[in-house]
Amino acid sequence: MAPKSKNKSMNTIVTVADAASWWCALVLVSFILIAGTFKESSLMADPGMRGNHLMSRPCEEIYVVGEGETLHTISDKCGDPYIVERNPHIHDPDDVFPGLVIKITPAKTS
Repeated sequence: MAPKSKNKSMNTIVTVADAASWWCALVLVSFILIAGTFKESSLMADPGMRGNHLMSRPCEEIYVVGEGETLHTISDKCGDPYIVERNPHIHDPDDVFPGLVIKITPAKTS
């Protein structure tokens, strides 16, 4: 009788472990979904994140192209008429997309 008792206790342990892992997975997914909801609502509450906020960003040496921006608008805003020359990874000035990283060297104001 000892082997059957041992198998029964092992089956119980495996069943409990399976149930615990499913509950942990469920709790983890719930936390991820809740955290995403809070992140989205905090972005919507920030007045600086509404509308065309990307057009009012400061020009820094490393610039990430935003939605709706072109090299022409970035050049006008940042005062750098030589963006294409300073960024050899840009092969086609018309092929600029959101997320593209470019180097900006603003003209010196005197």
